[in-house]
Amino acid sequence: MIRFVTETGSTNSDLAAQLRAGEAVAEGHWLVADRQLAGRGRQGRDWFDGSGNFMGSTIVRVSPRDPSPATLALVSGVAVYEAVASIMAEPHRLRLKWPNDLMLDGAKLAGILLERERDAIIVGIGVNLAAAPQLPDRRTVALAEIGVTPDRDTFARSLAECFDREVERWRTYGLEPLVRRWESVAHAFGTPLTVQPPGEDRIDGTFDGLGADGALSLRLADGSTRAIHAGDVMLVNQES
Repeated sequence: MIRFVTETGSTNSDLAAQLRAGEAVAEGHWLVADRQLAGRGRQGRDWFDGSGNFMGSTIVRVSPRDPSPATLALVSGVAVYEAVASIMAEPHRLRLKWPNDLMLDGAKLAGILLERERDAIIVGIGVNLAAAPQLPDRRTVALAEIGVTPDRDTFARSLAECFDREVERWRTYGLEPLVRRWESVAHAFGTPLTVQPPGEDRIDGTFDGLGADGALSLRLADGSTRAIHAGDVMLVNQES
């Protein structure tokens, strides 16, 4: 079920409040807003609320039988990729950047924020359908800039279907096929990256795929690799 609202502070915050209040928010329920007044992105960034863009959140009820909840970042990235690729004539221009940013020709097209509330992971997704924000530290793009103008509500339904399908695969088959699928639509192995882990100096290296647990594998200048479980990742050549 998708619930559309004209305006709210944050769809993630709204779902979190419902969960804290003990309301029965079912898995598969989506809250989609025309406008967010207090949207949030990763690393505490503001979440752009351009009119005509997709801004919505859903939840996944996790259990001990499921793979690590953190890997829902990869699930979400693949789902967004699938929804956008299905409406593009040249989907090869899309690439995922760890853990779940969707890039178009090296510019950021979509972002995802995961937050935990009790037994649920709240997944907030923003996709630049009609307009992109101007950011000082990275390039951004909207689908409208390349002549793709999807209807927001139609896109929301497509994304919900893709998301449900990817969550089911995650539960049924585990991480190995998810990691392989994510790598198949990511930027190339050997892509130069800069990573800013929490509380550390930045690290330069190249993309060496994902570990079995979904962590980013960063190859360093001395030939060793480091597993990155959290941090801000930038594509060096594209500055995004």
